Amino acid sequence: MKIIKLTSIIITLLFLASCGDAFKYRKVDANEYPPDPKQRIKKNMEEGRGFRMMDINNNKGTNYDFASSNPLWKATLDTLDFMPLVSANYSGGIVITDWYSENNAPEQAIKISIRFLTNEIRSDALDINIFVKKCNNNLANCQINQSDGNLKMELASSILKKAALYEKNLAEEYKKNNPYTVATPDNKKSKTTN
Repeated sequence: MKIIKLTSIIITLLFLASCGDAFKYRKVDANEYPPDPKQRIKKNMEEGRGFRMMDINNNKGTNYDFASSNPLWKATLDTLDFMPLVSANYSGGIVITDWYSENNAPEQAIKISIRFLTNEIRSDALDINIFVKKCNNNLANCQINQSDGNLKMELASSILKKAALYEKNLAEEYKKNNPYTVATPDNKKSKTTN
């Protein structure tokens, strides 16, 4: 027990000794730092000394941005918003609808499953399966077949168009909220994010 306490004290002292430079007083010229906080932030960003964890002023309450910040996911849910969902698993990358029929006609219904192969907006990002259920009038004998018709292509096209629009809007909003000039490691020149 004494050995554990002694070891933890030695490790703590070594850690504090190695961090000593960070806590040392150094003389600073007030002329080097602008009095305006926004100008100080801009200067720190240009010199590569600062970063933003989150925007505390605009983040009020609980905000779940993980799924809504993915344009492909958001576009898929917006496209299928008229259909009831059985499963929408963001971490698993799959959306499955329930059987849907227009005008409450249960003799013919469709079911759609969409699996995300990538988060990039491109033509092979989605694996879409459409199932068609056709029943006789008394709903006793039903056949389920997979459909590869135009609906699959139209659905993929609609989702990709919406996702591209959402991604463009996210990029414009990011540029609007981050107007600072930042030095990039590639070219060592300042580039504006506007």
